[in-house]
Amino acid sequence: MTIQALLARMTAPGGRLSQAGEEATAIRVAPLPGDPGLLRSFDPVEVGRLESAVWAAYYRRQWLRLLLLTAALVHRAFRMDWPRTVHGSWLVLRANQLWAPYPRNDPDGARRCMRRFYALLRLAHGGPADPARAAALEVGWWAAHRAQQHGPGAGGAPAVVTALARLYAYLYGLDEAALRPAAEQRAAAMALSDEWVAQGCPPGSALLAAARAALVRSYAALLAAVHY
Repeated sequence: MTIQALLARMTAPGGRLSQAGEEATAIRVAPLPGDPGLLRSFDPVEVGRLESAVWAAYYRRQWLRLLLLTAALVHRAFRMDWPRTVHGSWLVLRANQLWAPYPRNDPDGARRCMRRFYALLRLAHGGPADPARAAALEVGWWAAHRAQQHGPGAGGAPAVVTALARLYAYLYGLDEAALRPAAEQRAAAMALSDEWVAQGCPPGSALLAAARAALVRSYAALLAAVHY
């Protein structure tokens, strides 16, 4: 069974992932050729909604759902073909699983997985030039967010914004300042998500909708910056 068929089956009414149906089945599944310009071509609403669903699955430790939603997100945000999408999604899932335990997690393992993910992205689109640096920057914002989430005195939202802007600047070859609006909205989404987690991850919470809206604004700002 193809990943596309599995996504459709698992998200159909009555399927195990029915709550993820709208996000995961709205994917166009045509192969996407390698082209650096594709990294600057995405739908902010689609990607924002998918990432919101990914976050919810992560915090609920719904690993199968997370894998399928990550496949949808990787395909639409990074525009890789399906074989690389499936491989890359597995690497992202493993990175998240290695990062998830608190306080004793495996940041080195998470970086190794993300380095392999960014190496796949380089094969598909010619960049980033240094997958290890991209992975370090990726896990860097994870660390900044965790410090904010579990220790408000250890950096806070400005550190998350800076870490995200640095990652975007490296991936897109732009100045950090141009990418801070996108980073600020994504950090705002994280703060809303953190509040939802602190409340016990209630389904149907207005905080989820607010976080999703902030993610859409973040990706809209990112798209505007990379096309300026």
